[in-house]
Amino acid sequence: MGVGHLGQHHARVYTELPDAELVAVVDTNPEQGMKIANKYGVPFEKDYRCLQGRVDAVSIVVPTVSHFEISKFFLEHGIHVLVEKPVTETVEQAVSLEKMVSNTPLVLQVGHIERFNPVWLAVHKKITHPRFLEIHRLAPFKGRSTDVGVVLDIMIHDIDIVLTIVEKPIVEIRSNGVSVLGRHEDIVNSRIEFEGGCVANLTASRISQKEMRKIRIFQPHCYLTLDYHHHTGEYYEMKNGKIEGSQIEISLSEPLKVEIDDFIHCVKECKQPKVSIRHGKQALSAALKILEQIR
Repeated sequence: MGVGHLGQHHARVYTELPDAELVAVVDTNPEQGMKIANKYGVPFEKDYRCLQGRVDAVSIVVPTVSHFEISKFFLEHGIHVLVEKPVTETVEQAVSLEKMVSNTPLVLQVGHIERFNPVWLAVHKKITHPRFLEIHRLAPFKGRSTDVGVVLDIMIHDIDIVLTIVEKPIVEIRSNGVSVLGRHEDIVNSRIEFEGGCVANLTASRISQKEMRKIRIFQPHCYLTLDYHHHTGEYYEMKNGKIEGSQIEISLSEPLKVEIDDFIHCVKECKQPKVSIRHGKQALSAALKILEQIR
């Protein structure tokens, strides 16, 4: 439900995947909802509760403030959920959802789409002993997601990736940021140190002139540089006293389609998703700690 800028693409993808059927479109904006419903020849509904008994699974692509309430409703009625990031407003809400699906066949997947970016899929197995990570996610102001700041809007993608790479407890977070266009932070830098000494330096901005989504990962004897935006990657390693570089072969695919296809597969096979509620909760927890320091 929710067919705004991103939600309409969720609807499209469901019509394109052979193992899924788009049953209905739900949105609080009748004009936008009818537009997308008519485009794909399905009913439009204004109240998500009317989907009970009609669907097996839902995508929830609405403002974060409504994530918990809507996810809880569908899970209570045995319906699988793909909810966009950030999973909820608070860690306590995420813990509540986690308890709801614990020891049940219900799938609750969180929409951290970069986990399905072809660049990440091509290189994540090469990351073995990370020591330092440098990440830049910069974007021009687009006037969307103004209910949250840059941390919960776009930096949270990289927080999730960093936590996936390092897989160790956070020891210390140091952050600073500033609001430029509104009441929420628009540009933030955060330094995250992990147990064992690995450090990640993250910069996120939604008021930049140009788009940039790059990550560099340094580990003993080699480093990787990845460009999520242009779908390229390079791998450098020390050989015979020299640094030699090579291009990483990347098979292009639409991340959202891969993500939703994985969700559908998990529903059919009763499997845990790659990005579970636990991952969404961990990313949210770190993001909220960053926000506490900024404020």
